[in-house]
Amino acid sequence: MKRLLIAVSLMVTVLAQSGCVPHTTGETEVGVRTRKLAFLGPKGVEDRAYAPGATYFFLPFINDWNVFDTKLQNLEMTYSRQRGDRRNQDDLVFKTTDGNDISLDVIIAYRIDAAKAPYILQNVAENDVTLRDKIVRTVARSKPRDIFGELKTEAFYVAESREAQAAKAKDILQSILGPMGIVVEKVLTNDYRFNPEYQKAIEDKKVADQQVEKNKSAQHAATEEYKRKLEETKGEVNKMVADADGEYLKAQIEADVYYEKQKLLAEAITAEGIAEAKGILEMNNALAGSGGETIVKLQIAEALQGKRIILLPVSEGGMNLKTTDINRLIETMGVKALGGK
Repeated sequence: MKRLLIAVSLMVTVLAQSGCVPHTTGETEVGVRTRKLAFLGPKGVEDRAYAPGATYFFLPFINDWNVFDTKLQNLEMTYSRQRGDRRNQDDLVFKTTDGNDISLDVIIAYRIDAAKAPYILQNVAENDVTLRDKIVRTVARSKPRDIFGELKTEAFYVAESREAQAAKAKDILQSILGPMGIVVEKVLTNDYRFNPEYQKAIEDKKVADQQVEKNKSAQHAATEEYKRKLEETKGEVNKMVADADGEYLKAQIEADVYYEKQKLLAEAITAEGIAEAKGILEMNNALAGSGGETIVKLQIAEALQGKRIILLPVSEGGMNLKTTDINRLIETMGVKALGGK
């Protein structure tokens, strides 16, 4: 028995040195090795994912080699025959919660977890095609029908409603496929179609709703236009009131200024009159005194000074042509009077 084991070991060593064949992985691929014989290790799928973009050497016949692509993949199920995974009608057909038939185009974006490639090979699928067609596609055509079927018919017209159900579908698919080594990145919806008669009824209702909204918008626009014109009119009225108030204030200020001016003028005239009256009073008081007569004489003298006065006396029944120099007489009388005082 020992000799047999030694012989086998030698044979394996020779094969390892001369008969190994290359196994490669692409830029986005991971490799998984399966040992058919247990000479140099445990038999079965090796619990290791070989890194992308490399070459590995293994003995032929006693080793198997599988690769899985780890790049993001899109499983598209659509009504169109020109695109998608199948060249026939492949969209999801189901009933809405209110009982209407609907078909929906769905895209499942997924990738495999590279670290779980050995698990996928051993328990799920032996290659990408089988994984896509037998696992991902089967689950993706089942659960989303139930999830999107929770919507009412008219909810499909609302993008937010579709997106909410798509997010829910993504979470549920991930809960199912995640343990298998599949990562669901996103669930997307595209076109949707109703029963033709129901579709026509919905479209008619939408047109009527749009007309109602259009009328509401027109009414709102008319109301806003009325408000705008009302505000413009209020603005004009306020401007007129402000102008009138300005003119009133201006006239009031001018009247106040004129009043103050006349008041000051009247006070000045009054003061002047009072001063003049006081002067006259003082003059009267002076004239009524003992020097009053002297003042009168001086003022008469001052008034007659420089004036030539000729008197033609009448006597003896006729005009006396003898002249009298009154100016000299006055001077004489004045001097005498002053001298007498």
